[in-house]
Amino acid sequence: MNDYTKLLPEHMEMYIGENDLFLEIYQGVLKGTYSKTKPPLLFLHGAYTGSWMWSKYIPHFVKAGFDCYTMNLRGHYKSRCVDLSKVTFENYLEDIKEALLRCEEPPVMIGFSMGGILTQKIAESENLKGMILIDSSTCRQVYEKAPYEHLKRSAPVDIVPAPERKETCSADESLEDIEFQRKYLTMEAGKAFSACSITFGASDGIPIDNTRITCPALVIRTANNEEEEHRLKVEADYFHGDYAGMKPATHTGLLVGQKYHKGVEVILKWLERF
Repeated sequence: MNDYTKLLPEHMEMYIGENDLFLEIYQGVLKGTYSKTKPPLLFLHGAYTGSWMWSKYIPHFVKAGFDCYTMNLRGHYKSRCVDLSKVTFENYLEDIKEALLRCEEPPVMIGFSMGGILTQKIAESENLKGMILIDSSTCRQVYEKAPYEHLKRSAPVDIVPAPERKETCSADESLEDIEFQRKYLTMEAGKAFSACSITFGASDGIPIDNTRITCPALVIRTANNEEEEHRLKVEADYFHGDYAGMKPATHTGLLVGQKYHKGVEVILKWLERF
């Protein structure tokens, strides 16, 4: 099994804030020289995961000349262990603000899944150069216009166990891709997750005021059926952004699957505006 974290470029690692959040910083290189003309990119992982989920993505953006910051929320990956039963959605927002202080200038923030809804909430109040949402947890306003047709809700709990990932492959993930995730997947804070995940207890999602978000946005989602395509367009419209649908694709496959490069290509093309 390839451990993609071992293939990452040379980079700086540090612990920041009172919760010892693990932050990795990769310096962008363009044609053999360091580039300072492009905005930094701040990558935020989703539930159960950590910065390791971006392992396939990072080399492409470093090569394109972008400084990349990959953060880890409290209690995730190599951040210091905390009592996840007490961690809230607001605590995670505090973690992001801690990471933003380390960026030399306002970054383009890239959030996946739960990290996507956290990115949206941060964009309401913080100065971001841009916002990229990858299969983001759905905000209240988007959910009202594009509800899930076959929703099975789970009762809120203090700690959500990690997904077992029993399957051997998926539409866009090889056995190796899934084994890579099994190695690192961990439990999630129930209070934080249930506040923003409609399938894990959130009644109608976190509200996001799009009038307070002034940065350009890009929305990327799986688009395997009409419902998913509709949600993709509703979300992009709500944030007055561009969008791209991926199919056939799975949630985690967008980052670590065999077709991950399609998402990378869309993002790099969109980043040309900067």
